[in-house]
Amino acid sequence: MIVSSLLDTDLYKFSMMQVVLHQYPGAHAEYRFKCRNPGVNLEPYIDEIREELQALCSLRFTESELEYLRTWRFIKSDFVDFLGLFQLNTKYVEIAPSPQGNGEIEIYIRGPWLHTILFEVPLLAIVNEVYFRNTHPGLDLSEGRRRLREKIALLRDTPGYSECRIADYGTRRRFSREWHREVVTTLHEGLGAQLTGTSNVWLAWQLGLRPLGTLAHEYLQAHQALGPRLRDSQVAALEAWAKEYRGDLGIALSDVYGLTAFLRDFDMYFCKLFDGTRHDSGDPFVWGERVLAHYQDNRVDPRSKVLVFSDGLDVPKVMKLYEHFHGRCQLAFGVGTNLTNDVGPTPLNIVIKMVRCNGQPVAKLSDSPGKNMCEDDAYIAYLRQVFDIPILAEAESAA
Repeated sequence: MIVSSLLDTDLYKFSMMQVVLHQYPGAHAEYRFKCRNPGVNLEPYIDEIREELQALCSLRFTESELEYLRTWRFIKSDFVDFLGLFQLNTKYVEIAPSPQGNGEIEIYIRGPWLHTILFEVPLLAIVNEVYFRNTHPGLDLSEGRRRLREKIALLRDTPGYSECRIADYGTRRRFSREWHREVVTTLHEGLGAQLTGTSNVWLAWQLGLRPLGTLAHEYLQAHQALGPRLRDSQVAALEAWAKEYRGDLGIALSDVYGLTAFLRDFDMYFCKLFDGTRHDSGDPFVWGERVLAHYQDNRVDPRSKVLVFSDGLDVPKVMKLYEHFHGRCQLAFGVGTNLTNDVGPTPLNIVIKMVRCNGQPVAKLSDSPGKNMCEDDAYIAYLRQVFDIPILAEAESAA
């Protein structure tokens, strides 16, 4: 059984789920799976993935898990009570070979947002582990351990970087559950305070670490169908978040419509209200400079705000970003695949993205075109028009 606890997921799933319970309990969502690696044949493993999905849907939150969740100050008691009754259901998930017959698989998740939001992370972890245990059975992890030790030594022992800290963001694309635990345990022992925590709630609980996360793209995408008019959807999403958390979990995600569109909406009110912003696409140095300038233009001291970097990071890139921005703002770095799936074989680049909400198409138009995902070209064109987004998203990061 690959996933043995419903806590074995990322924190932002729970923080978003609480908003859904309180503000959008009737919303309907649709998600789609995509493997971005060309030529990967997942079709032979469909039955195994389905078996693991059945096992996932047999899980319930235990009393000790619920008590752990109650210790978080931003979690409401009624939400924990709801989770005490909660169980995932296989009827919301469809897994099938691609009709193109190319070895790809299709995974669709359709159902009430409240009852489908927790599928994404464990399902991706399941696909990863099923794939690697079949394609690389009994892999010697000594190479992975060697690479991990080098990363720890580089960050810990390089002069001038003692205040540079990282977090584990690697649940979705980990090599395996056991390797994920070994990685985070080794990081905790080797880095001490330079490891700020993990996005994985179960590991945070088991290892006494801080769970980290706020919101994901799906939350802002859903507001394209839930908010008032489309042009105001980003503002509506941020307002709803502030209403729920009253200052907690104050990191805004900046790349659902690209940075230019985000900064148009992220006015002085939001600059002061939110603790910081998170980067997840485009050139991180360009992004950081523009965000810091935006804070200054809105009479906010950038040194009081956090820039969170989380897009395809490794330790050397973290250190370059730290060197560039250190002292000008507060910094946080989330490293994912390069920590939890750097053992030799090429990692899978797989995602599950929301594509519809309440029957309407939703989309992300980030500063990295390869991350965009929508099934309706006409809606993409309309979204670009409404938010004044260039046809080539690359223009965002070059602006």
